[in-house]
Amino acid sequence: MRNIDRRQFIAATAPVATAAALGAQPAAATPGEKDRSMVVDVQSHLFFRDHVELMRRRTEDPRVFDKDGVTLLKMGDWVRKIPPEYQDLELKLAAMDENGIDVTLLSSNDPGPEWFGADGPAVAQLLNDNIHSAVQKHRGRFAGLCLLPLQDSAAADRELDRCVKSLQFKGILLYSNLAGRWPDEPQFRWLFARAEELGLPIVLHPALPTTLAQTKGHDLTGLLGNMFENTISLARIVAAGIFDEYPDLKFVCPHLGGTLPYIAGRFDHQVLVLKRSNQNLERKPSDYLRSIFMDIVSPLPEAIRFAVEFSGPDRLLYASDHPWVQPDVILSSLEEAGVNRSDRRKILGRNAVKLFDLRR
Repeated sequence: MRNIDRRQFIAATAPVATAAALGAQPAAATPGEKDRSMVVDVQSHLFFRDHVELMRRRTEDPRVFDKDGVTLLKMGDWVRKIPPEYQDLELKLAAMDENGIDVTLLSSNDPGPEWFGADGPAVAQLLNDNIHSAVQKHRGRFAGLCLLPLQDSAAADRELDRCVKSLQFKGILLYSNLAGRWPDEPQFRWLFARAEELGLPIVLHPALPTTLAQTKGHDLTGLLGNMFENTISLARIVAAGIFDEYPDLKFVCPHLGGTLPYIAGRFDHQVLVLKRSNQNLERKPSDYLRSIFMDIVSPLPEAIRFAVEFSGPDRLLYASDHPWVQPDVILSSLEEAGVNRSDRRKILGRNAVKLFDLRR
């Protein structure tokens, strides 16, 4: 962050809640800062070592192998590095402390359970147990987002119940595509109904991009493929009438909604004027986009300013996308966006505390 100390910026959010709401020991504070607002990171990931070792033993993708001293994750033509720091919970906690983050909604990095076929339920339990262990080890500093084996609806429903009732998780991580199937398809509709029933937020997140073949040239998959995933998946969910069918559903899209908010006018025109897509929606598509939540993972201050104007400050959430992005990158972007103090308080933590019921 330029021209301002990180803690001074976060302290300027003013008193409203503290990490004590979760029984936490808050991030170390400087004098005069102890009453600042809670800062909540709603998108932060970890490669759990158990999961990595499981993939290392596999003979088909997704699998992990070492080459030239580097650990690599292979999913078809998509090969990514897993450096040691991406597997280190203590380094994540240190990054939180350094940047004044009180609570992190923790999830596993992909691949999710849906990529493991019949082993999916066991993989889901492994991942969720690892998340729960991190929550228990650092009580109050982390809350869990559960992963579900959605290729097996009965097993997924049982695992959801376990995560909510036994593990006290605060939300569901839903991948943008489920081993190539889209979340709006009929076999996954039950999940939206259960999430609405439980009052549990669903957090969308990119998976292996369906546009990998089109974006892998020049190594553009992380830039374009992931953003197109958010865009396509969210557009399909809107067009499918999910938000009409489940009007009380709590839904979060990362990365400022991919590209969808920026083409929302075209979405409206395609549906309302050209009569394409679903003609039975109760509202225009852009209205649904304004009714969900989006996290502010963008290193472009102008994009955050647009999001505040488009969605309003009550619908935006701070996130870091750590370890892929360092927390100070997004905090700097928020600072440089010039968002006023009251709205900053909401974005940095107030909205997340309410949405994810972090006081409970």
